[in-house]
Amino acid sequence: MKLLHFDCFSGISGDMTIAALTDLGVPRARLVSELRKLGLSSEYRLAFSRALRGGVRGMRFQAHLPRATPRRAHAHGRHAHGRSFAEIRRRIERSRLSPFVRRRAVNVFRRIAEAEGKIHAQPTAHVHFHEIGAIDSIVDIVGVCVLLEALAPDRITASTPCEGKGFVECAHGRFPVPTAATLEILKGITIRQIDLESELITPTGAAILAEFVEEFGRMPEMTVDRIGYGCGQREHPSQPNVLRVVLGQTNAAARAEEDEVVVLETNVDDATPEVLAAAAERLLASGARDAFLTPLLMKKGRPGVLFTVLADPERAKETAEALFRETGTFGIRVRPSARFCLDRETRAARTPWGPVAIKTGARAGRLLVAKPEFADCDRLARKTGRPVRDIWAAATAECARLLLSSAKKRRPSKPSRAR
Repeated sequence: MKLLHFDCFSGISGDMTIAALTDLGVPRARLVSELRKLGLSSEYRLAFSRALRGGVRGMRFQAHLPRATPRRAHAHGRHAHGRSFAEIRRRIERSRLSPFVRRRAVNVFRRIAEAEGKIHAQPTAHVHFHEIGAIDSIVDIVGVCVLLEALAPDRITASTPCEGKGFVECAHGRFPVPTAATLEILKGITIRQIDLESELITPTGAAILAEFVEEFGRMPEMTVDRIGYGCGQREHPSQPNVLRVVLGQTNAAARAEEDEVVVLETNVDDATPEVLAAAAERLLASGARDAFLTPLLMKKGRPGVLFTVLADPERAKETAEALFRETGTFGIRVRPSARFCLDRETRAARTPWGPVAIKTGARAGRLLVAKPEFADCDRLARKTGRPVRDIWAAATAECARLLLSSAKKRRPSKPSRAR
């Protein structure tokens, strides 16, 4: 199994992530050609260079803005803002980027927009702010998704993100580190503040971690294949300002067959369906593997639900705290559990109206499950005006074709009869 590990000992930003991933060997030409599909090439110029940070040689990436880019201004206090989240989402969803890149890039932008919207009391779709309005951030986020699709890791992990201290000057004035948006995005994720006067984690970097990383902590056991270093803009006096990424192989067969999780359960009879649905959504967003509700009849004949959450063993305590906070329960049962898993992958299925992402599951090299992503079918239906059931049917037919093709490849040939 291919594993990608982010070592965030000096934080993380969008440009550092692109630099580190290209330092692993992803062709820059792929990044350039995919970014052209956004239709913004005239508004930026990409620059790659080798740099030294604290004696460590790595890649430096920058998106230069060669000229002033005209944008619709949106007044907020004493300053103006750029593109809104709704505008960026439309541009990405209408582009010719792959389903994976479109979906994950919009997710990263949404995490930032939701954080900013909560902080400034604005609807997510209407948020106008510099962090995602600037062209370089659009390039960073979409570019990271393009590079991760090219690397195609089966699993992504990261060290505990390290943040600096002090104050930064931002669009809304002087603010302490970590900034409000960064903290909001990283809710539910353990971070560590170090004795360095600098902002080390940007909102873009935080959203990348929150969207893609499955597990935070020590680097898992693996055979290292490649290492990449992405250089930050500044030099730090006490440590190299680099993001290190490590690509390697783990025992794929063992992980595909069996996985260790912690099961957290609690009985709830005093919460509304809306509260329970929101609680499940927030637990999943904070890193839980799964969250689901089972109807049950509690004492005194009260209808209730069994709220079950699956979490990584390393995140059991954090998940329990989130479950207490979201449900108001007085007790949680916890037990370790082993489970068998398929090796998951996201592919693109062709339909007469455009590509749709499908989820596949394989075991011992044999494809066993293939299902369309409904969100992709719904997006395509809205874009083309076709009924969503037509697009779902076409994508399902492609899934059936993939399953049949896999079965034929695995089927042994019949021996010929002796005459």
